Parts: sequence; C-alpha cells; structure tokens
Amino acid sequence: MSEVVLLQLIGLTVVGLGICILLFIKGKFLRVVGFVVIVLGTFTLIALGVPQMASLPPAIETFDIAEVKTPDDLAAIGQKIFFSKGQCALCHSIGPSESARCPDLKGIGAKLAPEFIYESLTDPQAYIYLDFRHEGLPKEYPARMPYIHKNPIALSQQEIYSVISFLQKMSGEPISVKIEDVMNIGKASEVEVASLAAEGAP
Repeated sequence: MSEVVLLQLIGLTVVGLGICILLFIKGKFLRVVGFVVIVLGTFTLIALGVPQMASLPPAIETFDIAEVKTPDDLAAIGQKIFFSKGQCALCHSIGPSESARCPDLKGIGAKLAPEFIYESLTDPQAYIYLDFRHEGLPKEYPARMPYIHKNPIALSQQEIYSVISFLQKMSGEPISVKIEDVMNIGKASEVEVASLAAEGAP
C-alpha cells in the first residue's frame, strides 16, 4: 500500500468520523468540531487526489567534443547547458518577462562581444549594467550572478563557450566561437592534467 493510498484512507476515516459526530451527537461544540473535521478531511482528500510529480534536479549534459562538427552543433550543446546544467533559465529570460529576476538575454549575442560575455560569466562583478533594457527607469536586479565556472555550477571552459555560441545564434548573429579553439581548450586541459600527474609521481 502506497503512502498516498494510506493517507486517503485516513482522510476518509476522518470524514466518516465527522459525519458520525454530526448524526449522533447533539452537543453544539462537538457538532462544530465534527463539521470542521469533515471540511479538513475533504480538503485533504482533494489535495491527495491531485496527481503527484517527482521534483528532479536538472539533467546534466555531457560535453563530447568529438560530436561537434559545426558551430551549430556547438550552439545546440550550449542550448542544452543553458536550460539544464548551467541553470541560466532559473534567473534569466529570453524575451521580456516581468517575473525574471535578472536581465533579459534576448539579442544579447548581438549586443556584446564574446569576450565580454565570457567575462560576465566567469567574473560577473567586474562590470555591471544597471539594466540591459535601456527603457524607462533603471531597474536594479536583486539577484547576483554566480561565478558559473566555480561550484556549485562549475561549467568547464568548453561548456561556457558553447553557451556563448548559443547566445550568438539565438540573437541571429553568426557564431564567432571557433570549434578549433574549443577543441584546443580541451587538449590544453588534458596536457595540464598529465603534467600535474607527472609532477606528483614519485
């Protein structure tokens, strides 16, 4: 028997108890208690009748540089990272949204150079716009941009450049991030790890 079914049985029992109180007991106070018990039990049953969905953490997208053949492939990986591991969509919107806690990123790839976007992601406090919209009174956004190359998000350089590619493509701009450069980042990282391992060897 699942927990939901067990709670539903308890709810039905409570409602039944409340009905019995109303039918067989004459005291005003106890009848009021019986009515309250029926109402609470009914609301409990309604709440338990709503389909339950498991709340899962965002899926982690793996970055396989061997699968990247074109800049569009890089942007496709960047889109997945934007909406999952990177957690960008938790704060940023793509298009105007009053519920967004942070600046709208629509067209950002056309407004800012890739180097500036990279700095904004890895050192977000280095240069701060009060408002990206440039319309009406400035709006000071309450949320602070995290350092996405550090924990808990911890995107690699390749993943950061893939997100930049996605932002450029989404803005209708040609993707200026070169696949060769992204591949070289991965090779450089492998060389650094190998050299560190060699230094640590007895």
